[in-house]
Amino acid sequence: MFKNRQIGNTAVKVSELGFGAASLGNLYKKISDDEAQKTLHTALSLGINLFDTAPRYGLGLSERRVGDVLRTRAKSDYVISTKAGRILTPDRNAKVDELRYGFDTPMPFDAHYDYTYDGIMRSFEDSIQRLGLAEIDILLVHDIGVDTHGDKDSYYYQQLISGGYKALDELRQQGLIKAVGLGVNETEVCERVMGLGQFDCFLLAGRYSLLEQDALDSFLPKCQQYGASIILGGPYNSGILATGVQNGGVPHYNYEPAPTDIITKVSKIEDICKEFAVPLAAAALQFPLGHDAVATVIPGMGSESRVSKTVELFKHEIPDEFWSSLIQAGLLREDAPLPNKR
Repeated sequence: MFKNRQIGNTAVKVSELGFGAASLGNLYKKISDDEAQKTLHTALSLGINLFDTAPRYGLGLSERRVGDVLRTRAKSDYVISTKAGRILTPDRNAKVDELRYGFDTPMPFDAHYDYTYDGIMRSFEDSIQRLGLAEIDILLVHDIGVDTHGDKDSYYYQQLISGGYKALDELRQQGLIKAVGLGVNETEVCERVMGLGQFDCFLLAGRYSLLEQDALDSFLPKCQQYGASIILGGPYNSGILATGVQNGGVPHYNYEPAPTDIITKVSKIEDICKEFAVPLAAAALQFPLGHDAVATVIPGMGSESRVSKTVELFKHEIPDEFWSSLIQAGLLREDAPLPNKR
């Protein structure tokens, strides 16, 4: 079992290790319905209670699969998080035998951005139907910001300002959701929305990790002052902190082949991992939880074996001397809160 941490100032408590369900939408490759169900049941049996999905993940496939399993369990067993900001519409010409948006999914839909009041409300209602659940605990605005929208950022952000946030707040006030947040890959938009209203959490992918601690300068302190928790996605920085760089292959960082400076840094971290017999992936999973603002870490898991291995890595004993060695080698910031000290 895992310790639970509170989301913002809400009553929602999540396990320190959560479940990222993008893989259940057939991210890059197919998995069967049976394997998806076994994977989710294994996670539940090992004490994971947070399950994060989204309409984008397999164009509805991940939500359907997650709901099919959670529906069989007592509500006290799980916390469900999904996202808003994309509306799925039928596409009779969908090429379901090809990768679409990175997913090998049979779902004949396409996705369209919509952060308006009506768009958020429809997204919530559609997700309720796909999940087959009576309630959603955490609703996250998905992929708002410059990283996704580029020069259309102001257009979509205006939708959120003019009506989208109102919809989120109404759903929360009515008790239809318990927590409101963003699901993004950048800190800038998270800081921006702090002036818009109360967001209880930010699902942030990859921006606070063994490789990146710039969030310590401004973002994480602001979250603590503001009252928002971090759901930490992408703890492996797109895979490089899971695979390492010393065993061949092309390591990926930030969704692209890793640059030389990152490869060099990871190799040095791996050397210290070997010295202390600490798996690199274990260090990557455990490090973010040293910070009080981080409520949970949610790596993607697409098989029973991956769930079991991730739990094993999460529980691997890491000595204080390991973290000290990373700091002394200049591979980890001196002011980074360490997990063994929490």
